[in-house]
Formats: sequence, structure tokens, C-alpha cells
Amino acid sequence: MAAEASRAAPFDAAQLLDSLSTAVVVVDDRPRILHLNVAAEVLLATSLGAARGRRLADFVAAGDRLESLIVRARVGGESLVQREWELVPVLRSDARYLVDCVFTPLVLAAAPGAVLAEISDTTRQARISRENALLAQLGGSRMMARQLAHEIKNPLGGLRGAAQLLERELPDESLREYTRVIIGEADRLRALVDSLLGPPRALRRESVNVHELLDHVYRLVRAEAPEAVAIVRDYDPSLPSMQLDRDQVIQAMLNLARNAVQALGNHGQLVLRSRALTGANIGERRHRVVASIQFEDNGPGVPPELGETIFYPLVTAQPGGTGLGLAVAQDIATRHDGLVEFESRPGRTVFSLLLPIGTTHEQTA
Repeated sequence: MAAEASRAAPFDAAQLLDSLSTAVVVVDDRPRILHLNVAAEVLLATSLGAARGRRLADFVAAGDRLESLIVRARVGGESLVQREWELVPVLRSDARYLVDCVFTPLVLAAAPGAVLAEISDTTRQARISRENALLAQLGGSRMMARQLAHEIKNPLGGLRGAAQLLERELPDESLREYTRVIIGEADRLRALVDSLLGPPRALRRESVNVHELLDHVYRLVRAEAPEAVAIVRDYDPSLPSMQLDRDQVIQAMLNLARNAVQALGNHGQLVLRSRALTGANIGERRHRVVASIQFEDNGPGVPPELGETIFYPLVTAQPGGTGLGLAVAQDIATRHDGLVEFESRPGRTVFSLLLPIGTTHEQTA
């Protein structure tokens, strides 16, 4: 009898919705919020008590567009799907989610015209796909760099030889200074080409404190940056020592910091930040703890047309830039089983050097 009574007992619909990982929002015909499940409360950074009776647009930036989709679903009388939409909670403007939304009209006697919105956070899946694309891109960029290096190396020898012959013919010592500049720059380019062609040296891992490396980079960049560029340090003291190649990681950090300073021009702010991420993915590998070394600037941002190729060699938005800094940083990161990723919009660009702490990882399904 007890078992039959248990089966006959009505289930708690709110409790059922709260068990879902998908954010569920129910709105009436105005549209005012009738219900949020726990996942929706987290996504919108609010509570059901604070949100009930208020417009959904009060909690989502560009919420008018969201409400227009709700109206279309209600008027059309059938489900409406919106994929890959960027959702920014008003109460957490620093958070950005990539979401898929499904809007379904409901038949409720107590709330005619109600619509149920299912909002699935696809940020993590999108990030994994993007990181896998970056890792795949790295192999292509390495091949491209070697091909370019071969093409550049041959004329460099002729350029240097011609400058040496010209130097012998010049009677004026002051004119020979120009040929020495040509020879010196040719030698510098040859060394750069040789570094692109040569095999990467084996990592010399040692136990290092990442903040010591960041402080070293801070001192170098502070000496180079214009006075009106503020450089702020924001460290997470919980980060443990890591097994890294000191020189190579400093080079990667320096490249990222210098890029940020160049993007700022004569004024702005660069933040050197460290954070520990738990249960984080790098590509398809899930690590228990990852050190995230972030270089955040408030400059104009990465031009949209460069977003997909920014880590290729010779791709740069800076006049006179070589376009090698990010490619080298990415190469160093991947050799440490890490990755460099970025997000950018005008006023906030963050390049993150992700380095796993320890070696324990698992394959993401």
C-alpha cells in the first residue's frame, strides 16, 4: 500500500526543474518572470524571489531581442530555436555565456500566454572546440613558418654579400655605417630564420614560482612602457610551484605582455593576473588544476578579421610588428601541455597562458 501511495503522490514540478542543468525560465504574456529554476538563477545572477514579476530584459543585456523571440514563439504557437547567442547577465557584466535557447508556448490556465525558455550554456563546449582548433592550427603555423624561413634565407645571403662588396667600394667611413646596418640586420634576420628552421631545444624543466617569472616580466615591461600606461599585478597566492622551462615561459609571458603594451599605445592599463582553475579543460584534456596567467588590457581589441589567424606567424595588427610573438608564445605553451587563448572586445582584451599544474589529466568524452 505504501508503494502504491508513493507512486500516486504528485511530484514537485519545481524540484524537478531545479534538478536540471539547463536554465529554465517561465514568463507570462507581459512578459514577466513567473519562475526560474536553480540553473537560471545562477545564469542570471539573481534569485527567484528577486526576479518574480520583473521583465526578463531587466536581467539580460540586449534583453529586448530575447523578449521579441518570446513574443514570436507565443504568436506562432510553436517552439522557436535560437542557437549560439551571447548572453550577458546585467548583474554580472564581466560574465559572457554562449547559449542555445528554445522558446516553447505553454498552455496554463493560471497564466495564459506563458512561454517556457530553455537556455543551455554551450560556453564550455564552444571553448573546447575553439581550443582544439587552435591546437590543430599550431601544426599548420609551424609548417608555414618553416616554408617562409626557407624562402627568406636564400635572398638574405645575397643581400649580405652585396652589402659587404659595397662597403669595400665606399671611400667615406660615414657611408660605411649604412652598409654595416644592412649587414647587422641581415645577420639578425638570418639568426631568426635559423631559429624557425632549427629543431626546438628540449625543455629544461625546473621547479619555479610563476609569480617570480611574472615579476621579472613586469620589471622588463615597466621599463619599456610609456609612463601613462599603468601596469597592475593581481596574483593568486594559492598557486604552487610548477615544473616549467623558466627561460621559455618568460619568453612567452614577455611576448604576451609586450603585445598588450603595444596595443595600448601611449596610455591605458595592463593587468598581469594569475588564477588557479580547477577541473579545467585544455582542448579535450581535463586537468585537475590549471594555472591561468592572464594579460588583460583596455585597448581597442583584436581586429575581428584577425580573430581566426592571430596565432599564425607574420599575422599582426601592429605597424612594424613581426607577427611572431603570439606564434612563439603558443608554441611554448603547447610544449608545456598548455595553450594560449584569448577573448577580445573594445575596451577589454585578455590573453590567457594556460599551464597544467602537475601531470594528471583525463580525456574529455
